Amino acid sequence: MEESTPKRRKLDHRVSGVPTFDSSNSAASAMGASGASAFVLEAEELLRGLRFDYSKASPLVDDTLRRYKDIVEDLEPHEALPIGDASSHLEKSARVTIPYPDPKPAPDSPYKVALAKPAQVNVVGSWILKTNIKSQPDVAADMIVVMPSSILQEKDYLNLRYFYKRAYYLACVAARFRRVLGDTIDLTFEHLHGNLLLPILVCRPKDDPSAGNGDSDADARTKSAVAVRIVPCAPDGYFPTPKLTAASNAVRLDKTEEMQGSTREPTPFYNTTLKAEGQFPSYLRLLHRAGNSCPAFRDACVLGRVWLQQRAFSSRIHGGGFGHFEWAALMALLLQGGGRRGEPVLSPSLHSTQLFKATLQFLATANLQKKSLVIGDDPPSMDSLRQSMPVLHDAARGINLLYKMTPWSITLLTEQAKWSLAAINDSPLDQFDPLFIIKADQPLQMFDLLLDINIPTSGSGLQPADRKGFVSNFADRVYHTLKKALGERARLLHIDAPGTASWPISTASPEPKGNVLRIGVIVDPLKASQRRDYGPTHEEKKDAAMFRQFWGAKAELWQFPDGSIVESLDWTDHSHLGFPGICEAIVRYILKLRFGFEDGDVEFHGHEMFKMMPITPAVKATFDAARQAFTTFERDVRNLENLPLHVKQISPIGSDLRHASLQTPEFSFKRPLAHPIEIVLSFEVSGKWPENLAAIQRAKVAFLLRIGKSLEKAKEDIKTHIGLESASRDNENLAFLDVAYDSGAVFRLRVNSDLEEALLDRQTKDQTAERYVRTEAADLLAAYRRMYTNLPLHNQTISTFCTRFPALSASIRLTKRWFNAHKLSCHFSEELIELFVLQAFLKPYPWQIPCSGTTGFLRTLSLLSRWDWRDEPLVVDSADSLSTSQRLEISARLKAWRKIDPNMNRTVLFVATSQDVSGVAYTSHGPPTVAATRMTALARSACKAVREQGLGLRIQSVFQASLRDYDVLLHLSPTVLRKLAENSGGGDDDDGDDDGHTRFKNLEGRGAGTKGGAAALPPAPPEHPTSTLLRRLREAYASPLLFFHGGAGDGVIGALWNPHVTHNRSFTAHMPCSLKSVKGGDGDGKDGDAEQSFEVNRRAILAEIARIGGDVIEKIEMR
Repeated sequence: MEESTPKRRKLDHRVSGVPTFDSSNSAASAMGASGASAFVLEAEELLRGLRFDYSKASPLVDDTLRRYKDIVEDLEPHEALPIGDASSHLEKSARVTIPYPDPKPAPDSPYKVALAKPAQVNVVGSWILKTNIKSQPDVAADMIVVMPSSILQEKDYLNLRYFYKRAYYLACVAARFRRVLGDTIDLTFEHLHGNLLLPILVCRPKDDPSAGNGDSDADARTKSAVAVRIVPCAPDGYFPTPKLTAASNAVRLDKTEEMQGSTREPTPFYNTTLKAEGQFPSYLRLLHRAGNSCPAFRDACVLGRVWLQQRAFSSRIHGGGFGHFEWAALMALLLQGGGRRGEPVLSPSLHSTQLFKATLQFLATANLQKKSLVIGDDPPSMDSLRQSMPVLHDAARGINLLYKMTPWSITLLTEQAKWSLAAINDSPLDQFDPLFIIKADQPLQMFDLLLDINIPTSGSGLQPADRKGFVSNFADRVYHTLKKALGERARLLHIDAPGTASWPISTASPEPKGNVLRIGVIVDPLKASQRRDYGPTHEEKKDAAMFRQFWGAKAELWQFPDGSIVESLDWTDHSHLGFPGICEAIVRYILKLRFGFEDGDVEFHGHEMFKMMPITPAVKATFDAARQAFTTFERDVRNLENLPLHVKQISPIGSDLRHASLQTPEFSFKRPLAHPIEIVLSFEVSGKWPENLAAIQRAKVAFLLRIGKSLEKAKEDIKTHIGLESASRDNENLAFLDVAYDSGAVFRLRVNSDLEEALLDRQTKDQTAERYVRTEAADLLAAYRRMYTNLPLHNQTISTFCTRFPALSASIRLTKRWFNAHKLSCHFSEELIELFVLQAFLKPYPWQIPCSGTTGFLRTLSLLSRWDWRDEPLVVDSADSLSTSQRLEISARLKAWRKIDPNMNRTVLFVATSQDVSGVAYTSHGPPTVAATRMTALARSACKAVREQGLGLRIQSVFQASLRDYDVLLHLSPTVLRKLAENSGGGDDDDGDDDGHTRFKNLEGRGAGTKGGAAALPPAPPEHPTSTLLRRLREAYASPLLFFHGGAGDGVIGALWNPHVTHNRSFTAHMPCSLKSVKGGDGDGKDGDAEQSFEVNRRAILAEIARIGGDVIEKIEMR
């Protein structure tokens, strides 16, 4: 592959932006052999599972189609009649409302309509190509009815005349079906692909109550769910193509305009709809030839259908205008041409997955939102193709294949193709799910801003000549207005307009479903928060006038220090709300100015999430202030001159300095940090360290004392306090140093010794030592590496990516809040949760990298809901350095762990990173299986709510935890907890008055010389009182009870009884907890003990818990 790269690069030329065969096929070869084969196998398995069972459905459907064909061919002809008389007679006699497009013909209209037997009846579409799938929302067979040329006239292409005759013909067919079939079928009208000019008849057999007896759901769906759509159309080549170009006008209803000879507005959509009416047989032949020449064509069409369906794309106008037909026709055209000098872009020898990827690459690289592309010989002039819609012109048939698409739908399609290609090229081990399994159309997971705009009820002045519909024209105006207003703040802007519904043949066509436009915006996080926008310079008179005309009174002049003057817009008043507030202000202002919308006409969604975890300049400034305080502290320590060893590195390990703490690190002169920022200090390598673990710990205490005294001596605004760890052994870390500044910044310093790791590693591998000694050394070594190796690297990684991804910080904090709300944070370390969120940013597929905290949080939940942690490791390759072989080794290591520990008593989650491939550095002490299972279940429940409720979801419900699942609830007293926090020092300004006096006599004078600043306060406790209680309960009752708690702000501790302990058992010497004897149990004792067994004494255990908790536990609730 490396040797052929230069040759490929040399041949990779492009013509008119169309990728060549080599460039299209490069996506298929980028995965490598093993990755490609895995992808192919998964795709083939998907195809086998999705193929529609034509063997069961075809006989019944074929008989139905033959019967319908006979009915259509048996129409009763009549001569040409005035359209008003013919319509009135048909509606009265057959009780069928003719589905004329708007504006409907007047009763005295001079047009005439006639009826004759069809020139041809044929079946087209997916049914005849056999590319339907089981997961389609509606399976239908399309039957075209070619109207005879005898009932049409040469100029029927003008002024909707053909569409009036088509609607009348369709109504006559519907009346014939009703007379012949009666009540055995349901007859409804609907618009073909949402095109208001093209009503069709849908015939759906009524469900037979006896048909489902003994049949499975799949069989019943196969037999009864296939509808037949009757589609009238024009004869092939009937309308004059030169008069139906994109620059032509074919709707001339305004007589005044016609008499004055003024320039008419082009009607490209109307014209292309007319031309496409005669191309059904031509495209059927095209697709048949492609299927016969390329064996993998149909499978590639099915893959394309699934890919589009997962992204909510369809051939309907409100579905993007690009569906299965457009995908299949595009592939068929690329198999015939489109490349250099007209050669095929795709080869018929390609596999279905290669065809699929090559088509994706064509969509991603053709730049269809900006360029007009022509496939075929004898292309027309570019002037005849120029239009507002995207253009992919089929020269052989004169059709713009994308005429139903909009500027926003082609942009989204292009971006989706790029995101999918990025997933294919990123990792050879995980390509399939992002493309075909994950539902990628959820607006809350895709867009950063979502809003609804009320559609005006009056269409006066907005009805276009092109007859695309008032709603489509209004959406187009809104799109271009918002696109211009948001500018570079919006990377992508998408509009979801309401679609049309089907209706009974006896009633008039209904209004579109819904009365709002739903708009989604993907923002640029670096530019969305800009406080001021700049326009053209004052000297550019024409551009400046256009700028002021668009923005109205909001535009103002701005002078730079160099004297240049530009037009500008000031959004500073909304900057405290972050980018959501600024973007909302821009949207509301411009919609009110350009459309007259009031505040009630525009509704923004997601305010609850933004209020819950705001992304504002004030929040960022708080974290930046903490970082600046650390820089000051580091400089002060490095400037100390009387230390025995030189300082090698000072590394932060607290979440405050990586923008990931749930509470922002706010501090001031009177209110210091409630929780000190944890720091690790490393000295240069030295042989002076004692070669004894206990002695090393005491040497570290001496270093801390020396550093504290030196800092207090060097800086008057610093006060230090030595603190003792909760150490149970003399060979683990014994102390820390709290360094408090008058500014309110507080740091907790620990000293690292390189020799300590070597000694622990030596003890772990010493086979002559006792087993318990090696086990103890292994635990200490793991704790050492976590504190002094993993955490500094982790802090650096998260801090770097928070700078690279502006939305990462808010996403992490939201996810931590979710874990807290569901009482899971006591089992999942902060670092592990941060890795979950980071993985959602590093592997964001099938979307782009999240640009807001909301999307990052919801995609993290989606990641957790899909992760099968029992069999799959989570590989967070932040450095992008892990090879395929290393990933396979990580998977093999997980299998080895599962083989050694099938019950997952030791390691449940396996999370590997670029710095640690062992997979257990972040999960060696939890979570247990129950907590991991609960995490997955809650994430799936949240994703289900997002999927089903959409924008109607109350975001607080995602954070609301249920207490019904717990066996025991320990209600904590907030009053007692608050007093404990106050008495412990904690940095609360209620502990003393402004003169530096505290309520405790023994604490007075500790802040002498600091004038009552933050440094005068006593040090904060190592942990919150609730955390201390929880740790003591775990130590005492880890066997019978599993505790759940959500952090310092959670007032309830939940607990579950361990089912492996609570069952009855016989007496043994090592009872796991307090037990009581019961009679008639299942004990296996003998003689006198045969009828006696023991069970957990739950009341005694709860009484002991109440005694340990004391006043902290207000109430114990047992369920």
